[in-house]
Amino acid sequence: MRLLGQQPYEPTWHAMQAFTDARNSDTPDEIWLLEHPPVFTLGQAGKTEHILQRGNIPIVQIDRGGQVTYHGPGQLMAYTLFDLKRLGIGVRELVRRLENSVIALLADYDLPAYGKVDAPGVYVRDAAGEEAKIAALGLRIRNGCCFHGLCFNVAMDLAPYAMINPCGYQGLKVAQLADFGIATTPAAIAGKMADKILQQIS
Repeated sequence: MRLLGQQPYEPTWHAMQAFTDARNSDTPDEIWLLEHPPVFTLGQAGKTEHILQRGNIPIVQIDRGGQVTYHGPGQLMAYTLFDLKRLGIGVRELVRRLENSVIALLADYDLPAYGKVDAPGVYVRDAAGEEAKIAALGLRIRNGCCFHGLCFNVAMDLAPYAMINPCGYQGLKVAQLADFGIATTPAAIAGKMADKILQQIS
């Protein structure tokens, strides 16, 4: 587990690529936990029509799956640099386990959450009972190893989500821990998040 604080997006992405390219069958898996300054990231097959407004937030086209999402301060990034061949799991199973790790973390706060087969991520019901996404997933597999991972909304400015169709879904609501009266920070729960992921993976 590496606690990295706030890091710029692009150097972190390139560091993940370099780590994955350099690893061999003996390289230990790592989880990187951090925050990013404001940035929109657009997946490999991402469509620019899902970016509704171009403000002054940078847009970076990257190599994970999925459409457009937003990262910013107050959101916990958990990058999972895992050898899936060695773990003996496929990408769909990894997605399910990462979702379950967030669901388990939310259960510690008595906050019910769920995943959806057709739309990866973790969802909650807001105060009005409407579905809202609290965590998103995006992965890249290279030579049987994965990088990228999940982002979990803790206590952030959600306004930039209005500038996009989050994850390619028009009108998708987003939520964060702070909406439910849970006062914490990404740094404060990073260790818990890593523990939940490791429990799901082992």
